[in-house]
Amino acid sequence: MTASTPSLKPGRRQLSAFGWPIGLTIAVVLIFVFYRYWLPDSVDSIQKLVADWFPLAIINQCMIWVIMAIGLNIVVGYAGLLDLGYVAFWAIGTYMGAWLMSSWFYQVKIHFGGPPNLNKAVGIHVSFWLVLIAGGAFCALWGVIIGAPTLRLRSDYLAIVTLGFGEIIPQVFQNGDKDHLGFALTNGQQSIVPIDGIGTGPFSNLKGVNPTLGVFDLPYRFVVFALVAAFCVFVSLRIRRGRLGRAWLAIREDELAASMMGVSLVKAKLSAYAVGAVFGGLGGVCYAVAVGGASPNFSFANSITILMMVVLGGMGNVYGVIIGALIVSWVNLNGLSQFGDWYNTQFNSNVDFPSYNFLIFGVILVLMMLFRREGLLPESRTRLIMREPARTEVEAVGADLEGIDADIEIAEETEDELVSSETTKRADGGES
Repeated sequence: MTASTPSLKPGRRQLSAFGWPIGLTIAVVLIFVFYRYWLPDSVDSIQKLVADWFPLAIINQCMIWVIMAIGLNIVVGYAGLLDLGYVAFWAIGTYMGAWLMSSWFYQVKIHFGGPPNLNKAVGIHVSFWLVLIAGGAFCALWGVIIGAPTLRLRSDYLAIVTLGFGEIIPQVFQNGDKDHLGFALTNGQQSIVPIDGIGTGPFSNLKGVNPTLGVFDLPYRFVVFALVAAFCVFVSLRIRRGRLGRAWLAIREDELAASMMGVSLVKAKLSAYAVGAVFGGLGGVCYAVAVGGASPNFSFANSITILMMVVLGGMGNVYGVIIGALIVSWVNLNGLSQFGDWYNTQFNSNVDFPSYNFLIFGVILVLMMLFRREGLLPESRTRLIMREPARTEVEAVGADLEGIDADIEIAEETEDELVSSETTKRADGGES
């Protein structure tokens, strides 16, 4: 009777495995067609509405936040390692993009697959696609460096160490000018600008595609950032279903039990930091290209924002993290300010809503922890743990009363034994 049921499971798994690439591809194509072809020919009212509420430049930055959130989900959601300094990898990736795709190091003249119009320019001009690999590899190295001292740390102590790392790296970039180091490594507060565009290679033969994607090629940049995000989703899901992913989940549930079952804690933890750092490096390189430069504007608030995306979306679930990243980043970058403009216009007020963003996010986070701790779209394992029925008040009071009754019984038995012992001693003394 049930012989046919197991045969359906592999097919369903294959369908679900192909479901997310198909859905993501359809979404990217629809968004690209909408902004590239349909929106320019629409009426002015629609163009203004989209430009105010959903500008493509903001959507591109939201995709970068998605990449960051997926990377932090590896560390926090999969391995259960609280990381409060993830913004450091973002900063490292951003400056890697600035160093390898600009004329900042004018003392040299290195060209490797960069934009063809910069063949004679000074500096280092490497292809964007190669810089992605270099930025990811360099951040992976730093992920191992930060992960090595934290192998024996847990919970609050681990958070403190990662917080220190997240504070040190941005300060290095902020003070990396000639006045502090003796040579201009990061140009300090002056930033490194401009950054080379994204080379399209053979795709430049297509109609409407430039050899180098500049600041006005937003639809094509969206496709590039979506491809990077899709790569991160693919790697995250594949690792999650593999041996390393199961080791991370075991460490998250019970580190001691995982070590007793043969899981190498050193290898698993260092791998989690390295993989998460790779995604941070990819997002940093994309961010440098998106904003056209590298400046030391990375702070602890960025790490908290990314962590909020993971928690609100659903720790451990890639799709939930994507939803959380899109919502939080859009509200933080554009939605809150636009709502403030609409509110002030309608009610003739002057409320600065963006200045209350942390208050609003804090209230939302508290409400989520009270009523939906597992997040908007949680992982199945996390949902079961969070929704595990707890003792009711009556059961708790009953258990406490049972414990009190047991203590009274033990005390009475002890008292009876003492009285019996004293009586025996007196009887023995009388006989003597």
